[in-house]
Amino acid sequence: MKVQRKHVLAATVAVAASVVVSVGTGMGFAQTAPAGRAVCAGSVTFSAEGGPPAATSDRFPVGTRLRVTNLDNDKVATVTVTGTAGSCVLLNAAAMDLIREPGKNVIRRNVVERLDGLAPVPGEDRPVETRPGNAQPVGGSACTGAITFSAEDGPPAATSGQFPVGTRLRVTNLDNDLAVTVTVTGPSGSCVLLNAAAMAAIREPGKNLVRRNVVQLLR
Repeated sequence: MKVQRKHVLAATVAVAASVVVSVGTGMGFAQTAPAGRAVCAGSVTFSAEGGPPAATSDRFPVGTRLRVTNLDNDKVATVTVTGTAGSCVLLNAAAMDLIREPGKNVIRRNVVERLDGLAPVPGEDRPVETRPGNAQPVGGSACTGAITFSAEDGPPAATSGQFPVGTRLRVTNLDNDLAVTVTVTGPSGSCVLLNAAAMAAIREPGKNLVRRNVVQLLR
């Protein structure tokens, strides 16, 4: 009888262990995404571009497929890069609508994954070289690509993935020669992401994107 009880106990433990493994796998524990999977850092925002879900990027070549997940609501958009921008990833309107929360124009908590598994194109995300003491960076502009904005309130300001908090920048819209001077107040996924007041100072009516621009680093 004692032997039988030991066998019963052993069998019970084995079944319990099997159930734990099965439940863990079913809940995703065994399929947890590895660390370091995200290819962009900072907030994700969007342009007013129409068409099916797509994105532009200053880091990935045209044709690259990216998956963008909003961690606040777990919604996902899979997009193809169609051109250049001033951000690691800048969604178009349709892609943003798939994952945004109502009334929000920026996704702060996100994961961007490159679906083809390749690394970013070398050299495309390097900071622009500047001359000490000179407000005009080498190459004419401290950022490349289109500039967009977040829904942040307050006086004209910007966030940046390239410049530290406190940096002063002058942003000029070359289509209307309007300029705004802003101070970087925090990080984002763009070289420069204007807030609502800064964008209002230089935008053309009905446009949420400034394609032709110059960004100067002020000393």
